[in-house]
Amino acid sequence: MPNENKEIRRGPRREPGMGPAPAEKAKDFKRAVRRLLKELNKFKVLIILALVLAVLGAVLSISAPNQLSKLTDKISEGLVAPMDMDAIKRISMFIAGIYLCSALFTYIESIAMTDVANKFAKSLRTRISTKINKLPLRFFDKNTTGDILSRVTNDVDTIAQTMNQSLSTLVSAITLFIGTIIMMFYTNWIMAITAMISSLIGFVFMFGVLGKSQKYFVARQEELGKLNGHIEEVYSGLNVVKTYNGKKQADEKFDELNKRVYEANRKSQFLSGLMHPMMNFIGNFGYVAVCIVGAILTMNNVISFGVIVAFITYVRLFTSPLSQIAQAMTSLQSTAAASERVFEFIDEEEMPSQENITKVLKKEEVKGKIDFENIVFQYDNNDKPTIKNFSAEAKPGQKIAIVGPTGAGKTTIVNLIMKFYDINSGDIKIDGISTKELTRENIHELFTMVLQDTWLFDGTIKENIIYNNKNISDEKVKEVCKTVGLDHFIRTLPHGYDSKISDNNSVSSGQRQLLTIARGMIADTPFLILDEATSNVDTRTEELVQKAMDKLSEGKTSFIIAHRLSTIKNADLILVINDGNIIEQGNHEELIKQNGFYAELYNSQFQKAGIVEE
Repeated sequence: MPNENKEIRRGPRREPGMGPAPAEKAKDFKRAVRRLLKELNKFKVLIILALVLAVLGAVLSISAPNQLSKLTDKISEGLVAPMDMDAIKRISMFIAGIYLCSALFTYIESIAMTDVANKFAKSLRTRISTKINKLPLRFFDKNTTGDILSRVTNDVDTIAQTMNQSLSTLVSAITLFIGTIIMMFYTNWIMAITAMISSLIGFVFMFGVLGKSQKYFVARQEELGKLNGHIEEVYSGLNVVKTYNGKKQADEKFDELNKRVYEANRKSQFLSGLMHPMMNFIGNFGYVAVCIVGAILTMNNVISFGVIVAFITYVRLFTSPLSQIAQAMTSLQSTAAASERVFEFIDEEEMPSQENITKVLKKEEVKGKIDFENIVFQYDNNDKPTIKNFSAEAKPGQKIAIVGPTGAGKTTIVNLIMKFYDINSGDIKIDGISTKELTRENIHELFTMVLQDTWLFDGTIKENIIYNNKNISDEKVKEVCKTVGLDHFIRTLPHGYDSKISDNNSVSSGQRQLLTIARGMIADTPFLILDEATSNVDTRTEELVQKAMDKLSEGKTSFIIAHRLSTIKNADLILVINDGNIIEQGNHEELIKQNGFYAELYNSQFQKAGIVEE
């Protein structure tokens, strides 16, 4: 991916997770749940199995109190007459069987939902990973890496953890709730009305809390994304933060963002936390009401004592679903808030489809000519075009340098060549074939890019150099490293070319750049792009690298972006760009004689002696 320098980051950058306000997003709760259920359709067999088991477990739990009432009546009859032990034993065994089957169904249902949650989370991560490769570069210009990582990790984990507690619990609780009401009315309507009225307040409270808490669950996920974005930004540039004594400022911003996460967490958890103690109060109040009304009815010989015992259990079964529904809705809110951010990422506009592109340029057959024909390009958040009517011709084997002040459009030109962005008008042709007729992957195969920003992964020296290239011999790797000037450094390492290296190793910035240059040299492509490739090496190393680059560029069409003009003095053609257009072109000697913009730029970098760089 090209260097994301100031030329790319033009215009205001969108804050992580920026979108509709939390209050507005709360209105999309139902839509988010519907989308989540639609995405879960592929797991419908397991989900249906889990839900059926949840319903069966709830039904068995509901039938137990009725049997408990019969058992109580049999024991009560035994106080005044011989006790029917066979009946008591039979009913007791039946009740034990009911609870055992209910527990078994619940256990299997839990395993099934856990499996669904983990598989769904895995599929989301896979889709996100695939999606990243399909997103245009402008998406990454507008979003921080930390926020994207937060969606991949925190939001997906939240979905996996809370979804397991949402669907099955909600279905089981609703079944238990409705079934309990039916059984209560079947047993005694007066006691049923007493239990329901005493618990009715629970409904009112639950829906009132749910209405207020959803916006805080959404805000929590968004603020967490912003916090992760700040942390990633600070740690990736920690040396700069320390150099400029920015620790205090970074800490203050962290504290501010951390406080927002804390506030969103506190408010959401406080409101959702009110449900459980309130449900307990409602349950206890229901016990008292049932006992009082039941005692009156028993004294008037309307019901037996066993009915009171059954209704005490029914009250627990009636109020428990209220608490479970509240908790399931809380979990569902977290799931919906997290899934909304994940689906927002998955639904981002992708790069144009390449299905209809059939032309292929093989690098062995490419001659190396590139034509720029009246290129016009404008970034989405810019009022004026960055590239204005740009036209140029790169002949096969030429070394072309692109110079100009910061923001002139140098890196943008390279991004357009590589099809990282689509041009607004005009055309770029490779050997007479428009890049619009070639796939992005095909174009990337024709170019080797060496960027200013170095990137090393955790692996051996050899693995880093031959990255994504096949059938590269050890001799070829050593030859390239000798050309670049890395061979001596590598042989001083404990295991030579098989030495492990990563960002944590004590490798200088110059050595890191040489490694990435060697990686670029190992690929035999017809085009070469050097974007400030020698900016991190010293003068002596720069001379060595320059010779290597001259050898590398033999027979290749090369594009060099450089601020240090000493690296492009031997270029065949120098394009001087300002405000998105070519204002001067020629070789070094010709441009110096013109005494124009290039000469002024060159003289501003060097003293009259021409050897001391400012």
